[in-house]
Amino acid sequence: MKLALHIGMWGAAPTDRYIELAQRAEALGFDMVATSESYGSDVFTLLTVIPSHTSSIGLSTCVMPIQSRTPASAAMTAITLDHISNGRMSLGVGVSSPGIIEGWHGQPFSRPVQRTREWLDIFQMIVAREEPLVYDGEVYQLPYRGDDGMGLGKRFKAITHPLRKRIPVYLAALGPKNIQLAVERFDGWQPVWIPPTLYEELWGEELDAAPSEFEVIASVPFCIADNLEEALLPVRRNLAMVLGGYGSREVNFNRDMAARAGFGDTVAMLQDLYLSGRQQQAAEAVPLELADEMAIIGSKEHIRERLKA
Repeated sequence: MKLALHIGMWGAAPTDRYIELAQRAEALGFDMVATSESYGSDVFTLLTVIPSHTSSIGLSTCVMPIQSRTPASAAMTAITLDHISNGRMSLGVGVSSPGIIEGWHGQPFSRPVQRTREWLDIFQMIVAREEPLVYDGEVYQLPYRGDDGMGLGKRFKAITHPLRKRIPVYLAALGPKNIQLAVERFDGWQPVWIPPTLYEELWGEELDAAPSEFEVIASVPFCIADNLEEALLPVRRNLAMVLGGYGSREVNFNRDMAARAGFGDTVAMLQDLYLSGRQQQAAEAVPLELADEMAIIGSKEHIRERLKA
């Protein structure tokens, strides 16, 4: 088992001491430091700063929405950061949600599995830099061949030679088709908001087909605290939001997966409370047992037991 530090995304103000946190994680032997984004701070900028203050800890995004950047844009950034960090870069990517993609990026949220597959194809072709970029997909065409274009697109190879022919990419996903795609094509899988103890029950068949080097990166809230109930309050608030208020009443991927995991009645109640404006009641309605299963929080002794799980 490896450990990673997820320093997340900034809220209303920058995260305090993010360089010091990365240095401390490296000194403790952590394998990776990761960042994320939604509709505020971006996922890459901190990863341009941290390498100059560290020497060995890996860098990753957790998670970059694939429609926030074209495959070429993401590949150029990854190539650049891989050089800056002397080969420490990796990417965690995912399709995000209709709310973010259509509301923030102004793009249609459509064909997520096919889009993900094609995005990875192009990203890997650019990083491998073996031939000029040509891709005729259902979602992406390079050079562009749509009727609204000028038909003047050229075939390019990256000017900058990548440090490595392959930069690891992990897929954040919950649906069975996406997890199957992760096992077939990606270097690892990032599950979120599902108890790690349920991975085998829910996705054992898909994960059994993974190669030995395939990595599962479980993101869980972490805190050393004597009062477990008090320490779990932020987790319960987050769960109320992602299970009850994320997306819409019709489309909420986190809610659907939690229901599949056996929490159907709970998430239905959370959604009713949250979407009717009763967010605090929704947080209080999240069972402590569920929040504890999602987190590694409590006394050092309790944390040791949770880490085993």
